[in-house]
Amino acid sequence: MKRSIWFWLYFILAIILAVYFATRTIMTGMGRTKISIVRNISISADIRDKDLSAIAAAASVAPKTRAYSLNLSALNARIDDVAGVNKSAVRRLPNGNLAIKVSLYRAVALWTDGEKFFPLSADGTIVNSPTDTRDEGNVVFRGTLPNDISDITKVAHNLVQDLDYLEWIENRRWNLHTLGGITIMLPENDPISAIGTLMTLNRNHGILTKNITLIDMRDPTRTLVK
Repeated sequence: MKRSIWFWLYFILAIILAVYFATRTIMTGMGRTKISIVRNISISADIRDKDLSAIAAAASVAPKTRAYSLNLSALNARIDDVAGVNKSAVRRLPNGNLAIKVSLYRAVALWTDGEKFFPLSADGTIVNSPTDTRDEGNVVFRGTLPNDISDITKVAHNLVQDLDYLEWIENRRWNLHTLGGITIMLPENDPISAIGTLMTLNRNHGILTKNITLIDMRDPTRTLVK
């Protein structure tokens, strides 16, 4: 008898819980509960102290938007289109709110089209947020770029006071252009060492202040000056 009573008690409790959760699910889907409305959107980035207002604007949703009717893929695509965003992820939380994480490009240099200056990441990505003025502490590039500019950027910083811009030639080697109008033709192999040699020549002989137009360093055994 006791087993029969406990069976029916558990059976009735299971029905009540099933009805409750089914009702909550239906109400949530219909936007009739607090949990179904997007009330808060949190945004975090992998770089601290960055202005995230453009991302917040792209991620904004209309008041009383239903969380479970929101197209997260479309929202994520809008955020990915914001200048400076490398990639993003949007997650719907159990309470109906949204959590957004973004990975931002880290600018290591500038790229110029001759008029404006664009932030440039280490993988050669040009970030579409230009300025009209050049930051004199940054290395500047022009033209097409390879997939990795991190090493050449680091060593070129040693010449930044004399450097106008770098140019990728025939998809295989670099030319340096100085503020004094000198073109330095770097070798295809080991341009880093060639820049080190150039720095030594400049330190010992002030070669970048000479009245010359060309320094050809493509032959590792000799440097030609015109």
